[in-house]
Amino acid sequence: MFERADAILAAVPLLAVSGLALRSLIAVTGVGTGLLAAPLAPVGPLAALALVFRELLVGPVAEDAADDQP
Repeated sequence: MFERADAILAAVPLLAVSGLALRSLIAVTGVGTGLLAAPLAPVGPLAALALVFRELLVGPVAEDAADDQP
């Protein structure tokens, strides 16, 4: 079965690459300039980091930790 943990582990590298992929797509199509595409590069890794922190602070790991406390 495909569980939540598997989905999160699969999403992290996809999110990390997504900023570069979007930036490359804009640059190749010629729709935007380099100045428009430049801020998109750090978006992917920041989104991946936000996903990891959200899972640690709000997800099942945090719920399990809260349940174990007396």
